[in-house]
Amino acid sequence: MDTGNTSGNVHLSDTQRIDWLRLIRSDHVGPHTFRSLINHFGSARTALERLPELARRGGASRPGRICSEQQAKAEFEAGKKLGVSLLAPGEPGYPPRLAVLDDAPPLLGVCGAAGVLMRPVIAIVGSRNASGAGLKFAGSLARDLSDAGFVIASGLARGIDQAAHRASLTGGTVAVLAGGHDRIYPPEHEDLLASMLGDGGAAISEMPLGHVPRARDFPRRNRLISGVALGVVVVEAAHRSGSLITARIAAEQGREVFAVPGSPLDPRAAGTNDLIKQGATLTTCAADVINAVEPIMGRPIGFGEPGGEPLAHEPGADDRARIVDLLGPSPIGLDDLIRMAGTSPAIVRTVLLELELAGRLERHGGGLVSLI
Repeated sequence: MDTGNTSGNVHLSDTQRIDWLRLIRSDHVGPHTFRSLINHFGSARTALERLPELARRGGASRPGRICSEQQAKAEFEAGKKLGVSLLAPGEPGYPPRLAVLDDAPPLLGVCGAAGVLMRPVIAIVGSRNASGAGLKFAGSLARDLSDAGFVIASGLARGIDQAAHRASLTGGTVAVLAGGHDRIYPPEHEDLLASMLGDGGAAISEMPLGHVPRARDFPRRNRLISGVALGVVVVEAAHRSGSLITARIAAEQGREVFAVPGSPLDPRAAGTNDLIKQGATLTTCAADVINAVEPIMGRPIGFGEPGGEPLAHEPGADDRARIVDLLGPSPIGLDDLIRMAGTSPAIVRTVLLELELAGRLERHGGGLVSLI
């Protein structure tokens, strides 16, 4: 039997790993849905058999694509040739702080020194179009944190990200990729990534090999940057920048958020200055970060069972219609939906699962959902 639990020593057999890969690579199956399916049906193989029926109940006109065993085996073998291991939450090398999140990837592609992911991590992010002062500070901060024993995580992007990676090469740094391990973005950072992997660092991605990153993949990637870390430092960020998305997600995940102040005349500092106003820790040196995270480091990481809530066997037509009527393009919280529907949480979760598998539901941060 497969396990959706991230606690203890998890080890998937190759057969289970292929089944898990098939399930997460099938249409409309995200991390939340994956865990609900595993916990309800007991195994990925049984869940795969039930996908068409669940999608039909959710209103799908035709079944979504189900990843074949041949496709999954091909990805698995191609990854091994590139040195990529597909790890499940709880397996050695899967970042422990990421593993406890509800939307942690069921299988994470890890390349390089997986042990570096088990050490305390600080994420540093910021503007791609960074100022000279911002680049210098990001490098100095990353170096000081690295010297203090922290691993530096970032997104391998131009600007602040690459400055943080380069400054922490010798201490260990982690690139969180928006595309597949064989589709590095930006391409000019392939040499930087090779240096990182050669110096005991690592790269992680939840995307399949061959996946070229699209604009919508970067916010999804950002949850992994903050998810692996104790806290996130934003060095420079304009209003509505991707770094502010990372900071928001970090706060939702219960991570510490740090912001480096900048000139009010520089639009690249507008977002970071706003973060400070909103309660982020003002950061001018590595000690500001270290002092804030040291009390957290000694605490054991509480492993739970994400997505372990029960599902109903098959909701009645009236319940399904009532829940669908309450949904719309505006996001609504699960608790509000349960209260308004006047039915059990299991029935609501089951209807949402059916809608998601039918491609009709979108999940947002903070547990919100909406109809597509």
